[in-house]
Amino acid sequence: MRMYDLIIKKRNGGELTTEEINYFVENYTKGNIPDYQVSSLLMAIYFQKMNARETADLTMAMVNSGDILDLSKIKGIKVDKHSTGGVGDTTSLVLTPMVAALGIPVAKMSGRGLGHTGGTIDKLESFKGFSVEMTEDEFINNVNTKKIAIMGQTADLAPADKKLYALRDVTGTVDNISLISSSIMSKKIAAGADCIVLDVKVGDGAFMKTFEDAKTLGTAMVNIGKSVNRNTVAVISDMDQPLGFAVGNALEVKEAMDTLTGKGPKDLLELCLTLGSNMVVLAKKAKTVEEAKEMLLGTIKDGSAIKKFREFVEAQGGDPTFVDDREKLPKAKYVVPVKSDRSGYVSKINAQNIGLVAMELGAGRATKESIIDLAVGIVLNKKRGEKVEKGDVIAYIHANDESKVEKASKGILENYEIKAEYKDEIPLIYDVVR
Repeated sequence: MRMYDLIIKKRNGGELTTEEINYFVENYTKGNIPDYQVSSLLMAIYFQKMNARETADLTMAMVNSGDILDLSKIKGIKVDKHSTGGVGDTTSLVLTPMVAALGIPVAKMSGRGLGHTGGTIDKLESFKGFSVEMTEDEFINNVNTKKIAIMGQTADLAPADKKLYALRDVTGTVDNISLISSSIMSKKIAAGADCIVLDVKVGDGAFMKTFEDAKTLGTAMVNIGKSVNRNTVAVISDMDQPLGFAVGNALEVKEAMDTLTGKGPKDLLELCLTLGSNMVVLAKKAKTVEEAKEMLLGTIKDGSAIKKFREFVEAQGGDPTFVDDREKLPKAKYVVPVKSDRSGYVSKINAQNIGLVAMELGAGRATKESIIDLAVGIVLNKKRGEKVEKGDVIAYIHANDESKVEKASKGILENYEIKAEYKDEIPLIYDVVR
């Protein structure tokens, strides 16, 4: 078998066999095939696309390129959740303790943030001492005893995906449904959960800008899950404005804990109930999502959700007193209000640019080497559809560098679209793909 023949075959619109896909993934991972040939194949795939069978085969070839977590020692049906990323996306911190409080094992691997998209691990490090570094046995033990554990992604999980993504990133071949879906699902499948709920974002602050593209991606991932006997559901949700009010690590952690005690933003709670209820149904703890939502709301009302979150933080070395006293979380030196320069209705908040403003304050990473400031960020005071008078506070900047405040304030004002009337009702949940 020659890589040259695979490139020509796909360039001409041919269908790669399972053996051909396994050959190129395995040998590229081992370093036997040069970057320039794989780049050529990726470009051919980008233009000629892959069918559902090829996509599933590519996913499993990447899964089999490294370790696969064996979670068979965990009792019960194990559930996992993945988001395609957004601004103010704090769902993992809210829904995982809610689901775990119902006795459902949540075994989750998470990553760090890059660019304007925040990472769950970075947020959790707002708790002094918190660590995601643990052995596989410790991870399994935490899930068995606490029903929840979150660990960092290991280098040995789907290493082919890591190599291929780095190449796609510099060769203009990121934006392809088969390549995106196989990349996401290879990591989720290798992480060992029985059931996967996907939060596929759509809108200005998401990778997928249109509902049609997001639905296509969600459907592709659900099909991959089905092909390897992993029950998978994809929720298509809005990211045309930041989720909730907080954008920034410790600020989002506080908002997550507020939500777990019934005092959080309505949109964040609604999305978490939608995602979480599907996790509960897949875990066979409820027959319908309506029943599951009531069960999840019950964990907030009876205090078991925030109690579970506290247990989880403590089990992974974090200071649990931060849960009881939120003033202990990292705090910025300066909290500066941003006032509207006009009256009207908030018609749009450009989510991606708001995320970039927060990143420049230090809340995100411009490069992998950037050091995050956990305390800084933005707290929105007005969301889409709300009436604003000139002089009203639309957001608060949390900063540790006073010289960055003026630019951030200007950036926030530029990315709030305020018009005489509000017409476009955008749903929070577009669709659910099962």
